[in-house]
Amino acid sequence: MAHWFPVTTRGLVLAGGGLAGIAWETGILCGIADEAPDVAAALVASDVLVGTSAGSTVAAQLGSGVPLEELFERQVAEQSHEIDSGVDIAAITELFVDAMLDPNAGDADKLRRIGEIAVSIDTVPEALRRSVIEHRLPSHEWSDRTVRVTAIDVATGELVVFDSRSGVGLVDAVAASCAVPGAWPPVTIGGRRYMDGGVGSSVNVGVAADCDAIVALVPAGADAPSPFGGGAAREVAGFGGSALAVFASDASLEAFGPNPLDPACRVPSARAGREQGRREAGRVATFLGVR
Repeated sequence: MAHWFPVTTRGLVLAGGGLAGIAWETGILCGIADEAPDVAAALVASDVLVGTSAGSTVAAQLGSGVPLEELFERQVAEQSHEIDSGVDIAAITELFVDAMLDPNAGDADKLRRIGEIAVSIDTVPEALRRSVIEHRLPSHEWSDRTVRVTAIDVATGELVVFDSRSGVGLVDAVAASCAVPGAWPPVTIGGRRYMDGGVGSSVNVGVAADCDAIVALVPAGADAPSPFGGGAAREVAGFGGSALAVFASDASLEAFGPNPLDPACRVPSARAGREQGRREAGRVATFLGVR
């Protein structure tokens, strides 16, 4: 008699964290591949890829089918098309704090306030920023994979999820997800403007709610604070299915440096991620049941 076994839908959740986050997440996956190629292959082949901010870049890169090693080499290359926003992280943090001061405002109100500030700040032209994103992505077309990219509507404060069915180009979706308020301009799509998907949550695990199990790569410490909710660790722990989070180690956090948006952090972050990925391979293998 044939037996039916439920098929587990697996998601890979790639969190926000600036240029350091892109490099570190790429490094983590390569480090896992160094120790356990089948485990890394299973992660890359996850049924659903969810990307927020930095993670949207990595999700799009994985969806392109470019091998991990090539993606890693892009991160450690001497030259890149990344530009320095010239904005101090402390200034961006202050922007968030100012928007959060009203104790009577709800989350959506606070996000709208951050959106208002983001729109009002003079940054680089949208076209220049879009060009940077174009160079980041090996392919400018949505893949056949299920890739979901998060952003926030600056006018409503609502979380928006872009995918291949949204009628939005991949470059624009990733640019919107990476539009850090105060550093980069909100992205205009169809007459509306969008900012970084990580403003409300760096992980947005709810976007993978249709998955039975997720692995989340989070380029931050497990105890990193969040202006909304209890932080990434609590959000991952509250996922409805099985969940495993890989947070940045102390060595990785040190490699990120003081400004994760600084292009100079790419190389040390990628290398630290690769070292950490080698150490994490066994834990991820056990979670996935891959030997």
